[in-house]
Amino acid sequence: MLLRSRVRRAREPPKNRKKRQSKTRPDAHTGRPFLPQALNVNLFLYFLTVVIWGTTWIAIKLQLGVVAIPVSIFYRFALAGLILFGALLLTRKLQRLDRRGHWLCVGQGLCLFCLNFLCFYTATQWIPSGLVSVVFSAATLWNALNARLWFGTRIAPRVMVAGALGCCGLVLLFWPELAGQEASHETLLGLGFALLGTFCFSTGNMLSSLQQRAGIRPLTGNAYSMLYGAAILLAGCLAAGLPFEFDGSASYVGALLYLAIPGSVIGFTAYLTLVGRMGPARAAYCTVLFPVVALSVSAYAEGYHWTPTALLGLGLVMLGNLLVFTKWSPFARRAGIAS
Repeated sequence: MLLRSRVRRAREPPKNRKKRQSKTRPDAHTGRPFLPQALNVNLFLYFLTVVIWGTTWIAIKLQLGVVAIPVSIFYRFALAGLILFGALLLTRKLQRLDRRGHWLCVGQGLCLFCLNFLCFYTATQWIPSGLVSVVFSAATLWNALNARLWFGTRIAPRVMVAGALGCCGLVLLFWPELAGQEASHETLLGLGFALLGTFCFSTGNMLSSLQQRAGIRPLTGNAYSMLYGAAILLAGCLAAGLPFEFDGSASYVGALLYLAIPGSVIGFTAYLTLVGRMGPARAAYCTVLFPVVALSVSAYAEGYHWTPTALLGLGLVMLGNLLVFTKWSPFARRAGIAS
């Protein structure tokens, strides 16, 4: 068979050979074959992540009130983990993990599905959710720095420039909230918790990269990690003596279902798949756009008014986004990696 294929190739006209070679030419940066269809998959995952996670901030706000914050997060990830785990069992796509795989999932569950959200829910009590999303957009820089520390990955200058432009634009977008708030003790606490939550999120990204390098697919890794994170939250709630109350209102139940299924099962799977395909630093750029979506939703649902400063901020965010899609585009660099 190998001999026949070589003879066939030798008989092909030079033009046909060039066309075939151009379709599977190796990527200049990874050395892997460049697959145009993989670019479309990355763009779809990027868009899906931005839209879903850009709308979860309002749902998080709706969960604050009757139910204690750790209990609400436990409900969210227990439900999401059970749904995802059950679906994988039914479709026979759940992978078996060795001891190292389980420990990686425990670490990711602690960082990504426990501490991360404890920090963000707590920060939302003290500072506006829009400002929390601005701080969260610093995940772009956290991931680039952590990838350097964990894997020795070179920090591409354009990643830093794109992240800086996006963050500056978001500061302008939310300048009224930043300028109007007094630098009180609670504000500083809120900012501190938001920064700590972003660091935990970035650390969870590194653990997800290790999982996927070990051959653990994102769906399996998320299923185990969500259940481990829920178990850690349950143990913490029991140790603290928190009551397991439940708010039966339509807003709370609707927010819980949205956060558990689209926000967790779909959103985290799409994002962590991007981490495996593009690397943590480039995948995290979509976090810069979350507040833009949140602001658009706020303009419709909460009567947010656009100002010249906000429009300038939006322009900077878009400029940073265009920088990502230049010839250096992260999507093209890692397009040859299978999901």
